[in-house]
Amino acid sequence: MDLNDPGSTLLFAFLSILFVVWFLKNKQRQKGRLPPGPPALPILGNLFHVNLKAPHKSLIKLSEQYGPVFTVWFGTYPAVVLCGFETIKATLIERGHDFGSRYSLPIFEKLSGGYGIIDSSGERWMQLRRFSFSTLRNFGMGQKGIEERIQEEALFLVTAFRDKKEDPFNPDFLLKCAASNIICSIVFGNRFEYGDKEFLSLLEMMAESSQIFNSPWLQLYNNFPKIMDFLPGPHKRIFQLVASLKKFLNKNIQSHKESFQKGFSRDYIDSFLIKMDEEKHKLDSEFNDKNLLMSTMDLFMAGTETTSTTLQWTLQILAKYPQIQEKIHHEIEEVIGSCRCPASEDRAKMPYTDAVIHEVQRYIDLVPMSLPHMASNDIEFRGYLIPKGMLVIPVLSSVLKGTNQWANPESFNPNHFLEENGCFKNSESFMPFSAGKRKCLGESLARMELFLFLTTLLQNFVFNPVIDRKDINFSSVSSGILNLPRMYKFCAISR
Repeated sequence: MDLNDPGSTLLFAFLSILFVVWFLKNKQRQKGRLPPGPPALPILGNLFHVNLKAPHKSLIKLSEQYGPVFTVWFGTYPAVVLCGFETIKATLIERGHDFGSRYSLPIFEKLSGGYGIIDSSGERWMQLRRFSFSTLRNFGMGQKGIEERIQEEALFLVTAFRDKKEDPFNPDFLLKCAASNIICSIVFGNRFEYGDKEFLSLLEMMAESSQIFNSPWLQLYNNFPKIMDFLPGPHKRIFQLVASLKKFLNKNIQSHKESFQKGFSRDYIDSFLIKMDEEKHKLDSEFNDKNLLMSTMDLFMAGTETTSTTLQWTLQILAKYPQIQEKIHHEIEEVIGSCRCPASEDRAKMPYTDAVIHEVQRYIDLVPMSLPHMASNDIEFRGYLIPKGMLVIPVLSSVLKGTNQWANPESFNPNHFLEENGCFKNSESFMPFSAGKRKCLGESLARMELFLFLTTLLQNFVFNPVIDRKDINFSSVSSGILNLPRMYKFCAISR
């Protein structure tokens, strides 16, 4: 490097500043007794130890060398990684208060500013979660009220599938429409027609956002945010997409404000507005416009993407294994028949179907690293001192695919959830919705949707692949926050 060259001098100065920042952060972190981990490079950290396309697999491999609790560096900041059922149980469940805060990754901090349910911590998170859980239950989550909405939407979905006239099609978009309409009915008070242009645009933006969130570009952004802010790339697109989603949500919120009636709640937004009105004299109230917008977005996006993606995975698995699909058809005929809609109470009489749904969730490992946690205070754990504010990564994949918990973790096998006599059996190691205080807020809703949508579809159709069954590939097309499936076309043959 020629230091007489102005460009070289600026580059050298920039790299020197980065090194000093890394050194000071590293020195500060040494106040804790961090777990061991792979040696990290200045600035780059453990970038070369982690596969950005499937980071959870790299972390599980590192745990084989460094143990179930170890440290990795993502660029200039460290993270404590938790692997294995016993470790995650001991932290998220038994010490949920210590490990229950949310670490705001740079991308989420820029998008949400720490507002909303998902990205908040402390008193804000406790108030918003308590309110949201109570409100969702008031609107029927996990109860008969929401069951009827799901049954109705499942029939719209059947009609949409039947309109394909048994021709090959990719069901992903229609599954997103159905899942999204359930959360829309709770949050906005209405559903959308599948052909609604605004709805279609919205779902397309969400699909594109999901792809970017699961790309290495976002991993790089979180590692080097200040550098990536100056560089072009797909990561810049996410800010445009989220801005458009916020515009749509603000439009709905404004419409609710204009037609709002005190004491009468039509949906989640109305309930939030009532709470805002009740606390309007509290200067530090968490019930404000920013938390309303971000909480609405959290529910809307989480309620759409996870359920629809799980259903997409399920249809692929059933198309590849027709013998499993046939057993579910047989159970539907025995328990439900063809003259009525499936109901939640049928689940207890359908152990094989229940086992298949559980095994799908275990096998696809949808959220392999959970969402990032943070040490709520200085934590003594297994001889280490994890300082307050430290990023903590619970690798749920190490539980859902753990060799100590499952007979054949890498194979799809419904018997993982069946007794020898055919009765359903649950497992402590079943953690697709995470565990502890940060467990998914909408778990009961998602479980009901998965059962009712799937049984209604299989009551009406047999799903056959267009390609040879043996060519259906279950390796993820991308693995970041979510494990996203490859896309295939199927024929929905009426029964």
